[in-house]
Amino acid sequence: MPERENSGFVSEPRNVVRKFLARPQHEGLGAIVRRSIGRFELKYFDPFLALDEFSVTAPAGFPDHPHRGFETVTYMLQGSVTHEDFEGHKGTIHAGDLQWMTAGKGIVHSEMPAAQGTQKGLQLWINLSSKHKMIEPRYQEMLSKDIAEVSKDGIKVRVIAGEALGTKSPIYTRTPTMYLDFTLKPGSHLQQPIPISWNAFVYVIEGEGVFGTSKSLPVAAHHLLLLGSGDGLEAWNKSSKPLRFILVGGEPLGEPLAQWGPFVMNTQEEINQTLEDFDNYANGFEKARHWRSEAAVRLGFSPL
Repeated sequence: MPERENSGFVSEPRNVVRKFLARPQHEGLGAIVRRSIGRFELKYFDPFLALDEFSVTAPAGFPDHPHRGFETVTYMLQGSVTHEDFEGHKGTIHAGDLQWMTAGKGIVHSEMPAAQGTQKGLQLWINLSSKHKMIEPRYQEMLSKDIAEVSKDGIKVRVIAGEALGTKSPIYTRTPTMYLDFTLKPGSHLQQPIPISWNAFVYVIEGEGVFGTSKSLPVAAHHLLLLGSGDGLEAWNKSSKPLRFILVGGEPLGEPLAQWGPFVMNTQEEINQTLEDFDNYANGFEKARHWRSEAAVRLGFSPL
């Protein structure tokens, strides 16, 4: 079968330098996640703090919990999830929809299934620089129909953040980031530029593909591939079925990291202050004192 190649030019393809299989584990209230970043072997890949492929069926989910100092990007693959927070924001995202949440100085929210059956998606945590950690919380939500989608030479890409096949996303990222959802038909060959100074990885959602060099072994679903130095990614679908994966890249912050669960700062002193703020409902957590999500009330949870 002849290869079909897109028009992106890559002169120094990045090799795969590490590979992980994301195995299922329990998280939240009965949810199952496959964690590939934020695990024992890979606690941080600057600026990325965590990547989970989640699977959740009601009444399981992620009830009321806090964040500070980073952003979460939730991308639905199947079903739907309802988000609520103590600022009064509430919304439901469905398959193909996206929520880009900046926790900033503090948010308490819940993420719970909104449909029958199993809901599946990806959640990425992106660190914020020290100058942005204490900004006001902010949301960017994009419906599936509003995410730019381009097809060429057997390659389809959904441009969530960054640019691909000449198309740019309107999403604003405080930490410069690219987030591309590729589907390659059998026989397709992709060349996608990546800024040389950025860290980048691939996560395979479906099918199997060859990444880095054409002689590499195929990689199947649920694998995370860390990419080495170079100016872009080359990928091939040499199988008989479609290959779907995300390519994510970001500019490293190069700053100290201090983390305690859902709080991510630069120093242990700042973490201690965050814990004190949360315990005392102060400096961004004031509304947590009396707030519970509708989901928490329905399930009988007490306030945090």
